[in-house]
Amino acid sequence: MTYRIEVVGADSLEVCRGVRREVFVVEQRIPESEEMDEYDAHAVHLLATGPQGPAGTVRFLHGAAADKKYGHAGVAGVTTAVLGRLAVLPAARGTGLGADLVRAVEAEALRRGLAEVYLEAQTHALGFYERLGYAAYGPEFDEGSGIPHRAMRRAL
Repeated sequence: MTYRIEVVGADSLEVCRGVRREVFVVEQRIPESEEMDEYDAHAVHLLATGPQGPAGTVRFLHGAAADKKYGHAGVAGVTTAVLGRLAVLPAARGTGLGADLVRAVEAEALRRGLAEVYLEAQTHALGFYERLGYAAYGPEFDEGSGIPHRAMRRAL
């Protein structure tokens, strides 16, 4: 199946949030108040759509928003894209869409002159990101959801 991935504006934010709501709030039981945050307004959002409509989404922060949210982790927002909120609906899983969304973030980050991508992966997803060239570092941590995470990064 073919999906179209594009950078979307504020007019599509609720569509992106709908995908995230299904994956994170409903499936993973993360409180909606934690999933939908003030950084959505400052993020670059990408949306994947297919014949059945929205199928996946991801966002990234850079600049001042990345510094504010992730500066404690040594992230330099002027050079780093902070990938987050990668969500693929169940019907699109196993199609390669998750990897395509990550690659689309990398391409957009490069287009914006950024040099690396940082992310905080749920530990069950480490292998997925490692296959895409990301390296985990530092200890495992709970970023507040009760789901263990590891920091990862990849130079572009």
